[in-house]
Amino acid sequence: MLFFTQCFGAVLDLIHLRFQHYKAKRVFSAAGQLVCVVNPTHSLKYAPTRCVVAQTSTEQGSLPPCHHHEAVHDPQLVPCTCPLFSCPWEGHLEVVVSHLRQTHRINILQGAEIVFLATDMHLPAPTDWIIMHSCLGHQFLLVLRKQEKYKGHPQFFATMMLIGTQTQADNFTYRLELNRNQRRLKWEATPRSVLECIDSIISDGDCLVLNTSLAQLFADNGSLAIGIAITTSNVHNSEAEI
Repeated sequence: MLFFTQCFGAVLDLIHLRFQHYKAKRVFSAAGQLVCVVNPTHSLKYAPTRCVVAQTSTEQGSLPPCHHHEAVHDPQLVPCTCPLFSCPWEGHLEVVVSHLRQTHRINILQGAEIVFLATDMHLPAPTDWIIMHSCLGHQFLLVLRKQEKYKGHPQFFATMMLIGTQTQADNFTYRLELNRNQRRLKWEATPRSVLECIDSIISDGDCLVLNTSLAQLFADNGSLAIGIAITTSNVHNSEAEI
């Protein structure tokens, strides 16, 4: 009986995922776009990590500054770049992708344009949705976080980070697009490096920021579909031609 119950539950989960996948394809119908259904993970960012909080007073409810490298003794090593967990791992930048896939089971999609479908947007903050995106010979980390930047006012923050240095990241431009009910919202920017602290990026506001009301305009039955496209930077292309 237990085996039947587990199998039946697995079938229901599969049907749910396929339905979510169909909805995303209906919204983003461009040929060649891949859809990744991303389930939420409650953020453990408030657990002790190497992201050390400075001992300075801040405005109540605001995010404190974050110093990502203070406890890293070997400059050749970087801490785990996954923002979801308090992970003690350290390693070279070249093996960060393997660590994220093997230890944290983070999905990776390949393609110039993909769709990031975040489910269960109604869950309380803090909650994270995360995937890796392989494109143009590099790997990127997309993080969507629901967080109360100010007490009682949850917001959604979406950013793209390159698994590499900031110098490498400056060669690319990423675009996030929300599209539903004849409404379209785009965010375009240069990705940040995973060597930076995700809390600092959110605190700086250098990302797509949605309040709850705006997110609900683009959500479909509790899920939010975000189209992602990565291109090489036009600025650097022009400099190369000169």
